[in-house]
Amino acid sequence: MDYLAIYWAEFLTIATLHLLAVASPGPDFAVTTRYSMSFGRRVGRWVALGIGTGILLHVAYSVLGVALIIHRYTWVYGTLLLVGAGYLGWLGWQAIQSQPRQGSAPEHHLQASEISSAKAFRVGFLTNGLNVKATLFFLALFSTVINPATPTSVKLFYGIYMAIATGIWFALLATLITWSPFYRRLWAISHWIDRTMGTALLLLSAKLIYDWFVLIIVIATP
Repeated sequence: MDYLAIYWAEFLTIATLHLLAVASPGPDFAVTTRYSMSFGRRVGRWVALGIGTGILLHVAYSVLGVALIIHRYTWVYGTLLLVGAGYLGWLGWQAIQSQPRQGSAPEHHLQASEISSAKAFRVGFLTNGLNVKATLFFLALFSTVINPATPTSVKLFYGIYMAIATGIWFALLATLITWSPFYRRLWAISHWIDRTMGTALLLLSAKLIYDWFVLIIVIATP
């Protein structure tokens, strides 16, 4: 049996599904956009790095089988829904309070001092790590697409690839948003972009709370 061909076909399927998932609008997109516009390219890239690293968290518990526990025990899943909703709601509330920027776009917007690299990384990591939809995505990926017989080392390779690809994707987003000609045009309306991203985060938070209520109703229904 040609295991290399099997793993290659499996990898291509995973890469395609991951690309579709990461390209779809969600909390990662909203947070990267908001922090890149507000604090500059450097901060946006650190957020992207945090998001990519957050993928490794999902990969780790999927490989270890913890994702099955999260899916099987509804109280664990419900807790994650509420924690994720609270964090996204907090980020959204901060974003919608954004005020108009004064003056023209700064020439040195690539170096922002308002937020540290560590905080930017932490924002990205927590945004992805607490994304319950990502939990479900990786649960489906590791339980249906990836063959149970696939060696753990190969699974880890898949996970590392997805983490790197995710980080690169959002780093490119941060770079595009802060491209000087584009950035200068967006500067005047950047507070509206912040508020739009904040609204999106609040809606995502509300959706998670709704999912939590539905889960409670299902549990309570005999």
